Amino acid sequence: MGCSIASMVVLASCGQKGTTSLTQSGLDPAKFDTIVDGQQVKLYRLTNKNGMEVCVTNFGARVVSIMAKDKEGQFRDVVLAFDNIAKFMDIEHNASDFGAAIGRYANRINQGKITIGDDTIQLPQNNYGHCLHGGPMGWQYKIYTVDEESSNDSTIVMCLHSEDGDNNFPGNVEAKVTYMLTEDNALDMKFEATTDKETVINMTNHSYFNLHGDPSVAGTDMELYINADSYTPTDATFMTTGEIRPVAGSQFDFTSPKTIQSALDDTTGEHGVQIKNAMGIDHNFCLNTYKDGKGDDTMVAASLYSPKSGIFMQVYTNEPGVQCYTGNFLNGKMIGKNNIAYPKQASVCLETQKFPDSPNKKDWVQPFLKPNQKYYSHVVYKFSVK
Repeated sequence: MGCSIASMVVLASCGQKGTTSLTQSGLDPAKFDTIVDGQQVKLYRLTNKNGMEVCVTNFGARVVSIMAKDKEGQFRDVVLAFDNIAKFMDIEHNASDFGAAIGRYANRINQGKITIGDDTIQLPQNNYGHCLHGGPMGWQYKIYTVDEESSNDSTIVMCLHSEDGDNNFPGNVEAKVTYMLTEDNALDMKFEATTDKETVINMTNHSYFNLHGDPSVAGTDMELYINADSYTPTDATFMTTGEIRPVAGSQFDFTSPKTIQSALDDTTGEHGVQIKNAMGIDHNFCLNTYKDGKGDDTMVAASLYSPKSGIFMQVYTNEPGVQCYTGNFLNGKMIGKNNIAYPKQASVCLETQKFPDSPNKKDWVQPFLKPNQKYYSHVVYKFSVK
């Protein structure tokens, strides 16, 4: 996995990370510097030759800021997050997935039950009776260790040991997350894992994107494209029904770019019921970039565009699905960076992953990982100006 015991320590001496001054996004690294259960937590800074900056913390392997250049040549922070580690860790008041590496299983598992061999396993039920994002203490609340030997000014590698029985998931799992800021302004993310016992793995990044660079207002006027001819509808508890419906002519048809608001405004018909039940969009789209058991991560799977800033983001992945979530549960109570209260639908998440509840829907791409296998998931968020 590339995370040796000797290198699994967090050191402030990493080239891109030994800074005490404010980041380009205005974050104070000192507000992320703490010890939790004997483990060091810090803020880390990635840069490239174009002046782009990405800040992450090893608490949940979270992306805390992304500075992308707008049409005027100015850099804007395009993701939602908190500006200090105390807020991230205050789960009682600020439970969030902002920027996190989600595991073991991103999205929902029906009634929290999976079957492996002859065993039916009951997982935590933390969302309408289902298991969401690995349970109430999923990997977004774990402290990753930084592999300094594999990290540099533009790359950070973080590792996590998840013990057998973690949130009742079977198997000792060694997970690795690699974030690389490329010279062509892409944030390249790789998720890897191995296990000593059969289990389920479905990792993703949960960044909340607002390409306006202004999360004080809804981002539903951003233009969304999703390279998907179908999606998976859900019931009133946000659980996939097992159906796959075509998007053609519906509110979920983003095969040509359109504003998110134009979809949300139409609550007519069977697809409109989906919009109403989800209070927006919170659905998995079946990507056209995945065929014959393989995802083509050289093809655009989705894109997002802000006419206000001119910032354009393209998404590439090897996964079969992308969960589009329009920030429907944001309600103005969470105070993020720059003391901004995040209103409903201030952002869009594009979470690349296996379809929700895939362990219980055998016709879908399966998430089971055995001891002799390696899990690998890849997603790229590439930024430019249009």
